[in-house]
Amino acid sequence: MSRNHEEYLALLEQIRWGGKPKCPYCESTNATAYKNERRYHCNECFTSYSVTVGTLFHKTHVELQKWFVAIHLVLNSPRSVSVRQLAKVIGVNKNTACYMIERIREAMKENPEFLQSLLTNYKV
Repeated sequence: MSRNHEEYLALLEQIRWGGKPKCPYCESTNATAYKNERRYHCNECFTSYSVTVGTLFHKTHVELQKWFVAIHLVLNSPRSVSVRQLAKVIGVNKNTACYMIERIREAMKENPEFLQSLLTNYKV
């Protein structure tokens, strides 16, 4: 079963916020959803945000589907997955694969529960 970008964003929102948007800057739940995109406007600090802010997915142009596959491979490979191997499997260049592996390893140190909950809800 393949998910689209919107479905991955909805899954992230459920995992991270329990379905109720929470501003990553001021922690407020008083937000207004934008009509045509999955972003929110905080009515307390007046910033715009999405569920990816403050996560390993923030400010990347890599599709969430590729991120989920990469997380799955990095965390579940008996030996560590190589940069070239990851690049080939998810269809990105070596530099992007290296960057993704670094971010995943950093997230493993900083927030292992978040990564584990992503994997629990991820269906290959």
